[in-house]
Amino acid sequence: MDVRHLTYFIEVARHRSFTKAARSLHITQPSISKMIKILEDELGTTLFYRSAKQIELTDAGKAVLHQSQQIVTSFQNLTSELADVINLKKGTLVIGLPPMIGARFFPKIIAGFTKLYPQISLSLIEVGSKKVEDGIEDGTLDIGMVALPVNENTFEMFPFVKEPLMLIVHPDHELSQQSNIELNQLKNESFILFREDFSLHNRIVNRCIQSGFDPKIICESSQWDFISEMVAINLGIALLPRTICNELDPTRIRTLSLAEPMIPWHLGMIWKKDRYLSFSTRAWLKFTSEHFGIKLDLL
Repeated sequence: MDVRHLTYFIEVARHRSFTKAARSLHITQPSISKMIKILEDELGTTLFYRSAKQIELTDAGKAVLHQSQQIVTSFQNLTSELADVINLKKGTLVIGLPPMIGARFFPKIIAGFTKLYPQISLSLIEVGSKKVEDGIEDGTLDIGMVALPVNENTFEMFPFVKEPLMLIVHPDHELSQQSNIELNQLKNESFILFREDFSLHNRIVNRCIQSGFDPKIICESSQWDFISEMVAINLGIALLPRTICNELDPTRIRTLSLAEPMIPWHLGMIWKKDRYLSFSTRAWLKFTSEHFGIKLDLL
């Protein structure tokens, strides 16, 4: 059944005339008569009672008219909404953001994007990098921000931040006056780390093991401000990205550099390789890559 047949049927029912309906639709009267006959044959029933003076809807015709109006209206709504999506007027985008990354880099980006594309709905999911990767892989997330590296056989990506982790200690800590700290100097310290679902957790632990010791972890958190506050009250030490450390109160926390090899904090935006990119996803990737001054080729 062609939706045009229903449209012609509705018009004939409205005018109670094949001639007037044909004139309204800018087609010939034989064409519209043929369309109605095809529709009646498909439905196996007569839709109009035809007399010499006028036509009237049969009982079946009245039932079909009610349903046809709903079908045509739904189709028109679908067509309009699809046009909106194609023109980037509407869409939904589910983004995975580790709290530390989202809070530092994306409020202004999100504000700019929603101003440019007000009909694209953003859903922000705050989880660690590992869960972001899992979400991108299983399709529950469209885009994710993560700590690099990632599996390049699974994900497409572009990097947008590259900086080292810094050591933070209490001002009274015995290391607070040193300028460059070897990691093995921290073997007897109490570490405050991000949770295990954050990639920095394993990265720090593995680097400590490479330096000859297992770190003593006394607390784990998903929030960098909680971690820094624990250091500020002298409950332990922590390693945080330089961007975060630059915002800490130097009267309460000392920020120190780690000697080479440093522990890197590289961030990237990832999406699933070989997956269809919606219009909303393409709009986001284009907007954010331009924000970071990165040339991105989306074929």
